[in-house]
Amino acid sequence: MTVVYVKAFFHRKHEQIAFHFSESVPLNRVIRTVPHVKWSQTNRCWYIPFDKDNLKAAQAILHTHARLELDEFKTYLQKRCGVLATNVPRSKSAIVNHGLTKSGLSRLVISAENIGALKEMKKYLELKVYSQNTMALYMGEMVMLARLLGGRMINDLTANEIQSYLLWLIKKKQCSESKIHTTINALKFYYEQVLHQEKLFFEIPRPKKPVKLPTVHSQSEVKKIINSKENNKHKTILMLAYATGARVSEIVNLAVKDIDSERMVIYLRQAKGKKDRQVMLSEKLLLQLRDYYREYKPKAYLFEGIDGGKYSERSVQEIFKSAKQMAKNSKTGGVHSMRHSFATHLLEAGTDIRIIQELMGHNNLKTTERYTHVCIRNISNLQSPLDRL
Repeated sequence: MTVVYVKAFFHRKHEQIAFHFSESVPLNRVIRTVPHVKWSQTNRCWYIPFDKDNLKAAQAILHTHARLELDEFKTYLQKRCGVLATNVPRSKSAIVNHGLTKSGLSRLVISAENIGALKEMKKYLELKVYSQNTMALYMGEMVMLARLLGGRMINDLTANEIQSYLLWLIKKKQCSESKIHTTINALKFYYEQVLHQEKLFFEIPRPKKPVKLPTVHSQSEVKKIINSKENNKHKTILMLAYATGARVSEIVNLAVKDIDSERMVIYLRQAKGKKDRQVMLSEKLLLQLRDYYREYKPKAYLFEGIDGGKYSERSVQEIFKSAKQMAKNSKTGGVHSMRHSFATHLLEAGTDIRIIQELMGHNNLKTTERYTHVCIRNISNLQSPLDRL
């Protein structure tokens, strides 16, 4: 029985499935009956569009006339799935920013060469122990570029071509400044860290990020948000968010053992930037935590889901959203606004900004200094010129 080698290849700007076999007149007659099949004179093989249903139809027709060798094709699929599994955009805006719909994007296939390049990038991200969020963002950017390139190799792009791509994103697709920064960082990582090229992109102008003031709730607004919840777990989560300034990822990763009532501190382990830090444990929060513990008896994580395991970030966001609605608070922002409120209220109370920097886990003091723009301690003492009229 003739052996037919099934392989994936890139032909006429599309991913295709090829059938390679030694010359056989009878088999040629049979394969002509496969739906959508075509002959490639250049590659000397029959091929069909890269699609699961097309392959099944071909297998149904050929299996009685030939033995299909699928090992190489399966290996390609594993590599392909392994690369694409980490690149799903985290929000719809990631696709909208490119001016592409999900269905439109999926039709833009990635060449086998670029699949290999993306796999190499994923390996380097894992070796350097980048966070899952950063990996997803960087891989998402590179996958979208690879899809747009079609058969063109990512490795062959020049600095001028990449600069043109960035300008296209800015001017034609009107992508946000933060989106462009992420794209540039992903490209820099690939060309400098994976391909070991020199600092190729320092000449590419980065768009200025808009200066936006963080959303801050007043102390009375925070109180209303917390008191809007009667559920003990929900109330504890909201109190902890404000009392510690912890990020939502840090809240859900808290373990029971991280609450140190002897030293009155809470340990936030391996937070953003893979850094440990500690924050103060409020006496009011400690009383609430004890009350919560007696009711829920968490085992490992401080906040656990119904089936065990840590609470989801999405659930925390939903708790805050409903609490804000119940408190009739119309300010923008999610649970992260409690972190902003924590830092601002400490600053207004006269806490040294460097201490706030440590509590917030900021690498750069400039990040903490943005809270001086929303601090009303000095502004409230000023008299408007209108009042002097």
